[in-house]
Parts: sequence; C-alpha cells; structure tokens
Amino acid sequence: MTAMIAEPREFHMSIRVADLGASTLFYEALFGVPPRDMTSRYTTFIVPHLALNFVLLVNDKGETLDTYSLYHLGLGVADRDAVLTSYHRAVAAGATIVKPPRTTWRGLPLLELWLRDPTGYSVEIYARLTPAELTAMPDDQTPTYLVPGTEPVAA
Repeated sequence: MTAMIAEPREFHMSIRVADLGASTLFYEALFGVPPRDMTSRYTTFIVPHLALNFVLLVNDKGETLDTYSLYHLGLGVADRDAVLTSYHRAVAAGATIVKPPRTTWRGLPLLELWLRDPTGYSVEIYARLTPAELTAMPDDQTPTYLVPGTEPVAA
C-alpha cells in the first residue's frame, strides 16, 4: 500500500491542557528535553529522537477537556529494563502511576507502564516482548507485575 503522505519527516501533535505549567514540567520530564518555545498560551517541544513536534495549548475557552476521546499517548522503549527505569524515574518525578510495570498477555503481549499527565491524559510506556519473554505467559494470561509490592491488593 502506498502511504497517503509523501515522505513524512516529523509527527506533530497539539493537545489542550488544564494547567500549562504543570503539563510543561510533566512532558519535559517525560521526553527528557526542554521546551523549545514557551509563552503564556503554549509550550512547544521538539523531540528529535521521536521525530515529534508536540505542543501544549492552554484551554482558552474553559471548555471541558475530553481526556476520554484521546485514549492515550504511547511511547515505545527498548526492553523490560527501560520500562522499569521509566517507572523509577516517573516515581522520582512525582508522576501519577495508573498501572505499575507489568506484562500483559491479552491482545498484543507487552511490558507496560501507564501514567497520567496533569490534565488527565493517559500515557503508556511499553516494550514489545522478546521471544524468550513470551514463553513465560501463564495459562490464565494473568498480568505479571514487574516490581514487587505493586500488585493489586485482593479485596
């Protein structure tokens, strides 16, 4: 199939946020790069290693921000160690952890970590499983938690 867009070079995305300052700090920590531009209305991040131009916009009209429609943003990382390192860095940065690092088996099996940004958007950090990791899938496909003590407590 031929792509609709000829020779794309960069992915650009803009989202409206509830608190520009808090969101700027969150995405600076998430991407590991400082903002390229900052005004009272927007913050722009150029993230070369992702070929990403990401813009945070203030909610000028005070409209309700629909964090349900944008299901999540996802960042793929190299492997299990990168997921675990990301978790520890997110905890140290005070990020909201929605789902701690775990292996999920249903659908596309992944190593994953879910965060929530200051506005409420979900951010998934994930790595694809190696063939060796896939052999550890339990028969019941119950998620495997990667950090002891982060498993859900049974009621």
